[in-house]
Amino acid sequence: MSYADIAKRIGKPKAVRAVAQACGANHLAVAIPCHRVVRRDGDLSGYRWGVDRKRELLEREKRSWIFNQKAHGSKARA
Repeated sequence: MSYADIAKRIGKPKAVRAVAQACGANHLAVAIPCHRVVRRDGDLSGYRWGVDRKRELLEREKRSWIFNQKAHGSKARA
């Protein structure tokens, strides 16, 4: 999901920067997962605690998801 997608979903399609700023100000970033928001082209962009941490959180989630899929006998699609 991109910042533009979120802006559209809240009925403010031109508020992309405001959405990005709100995500950046999110003090509960792991509980409210703004790290999952990406640019429209799919690339990673700014994150309050840095793009490297954002990348690491996404990689951890991916590994955890794959592990859980394998543990439950499902075929994982990464």
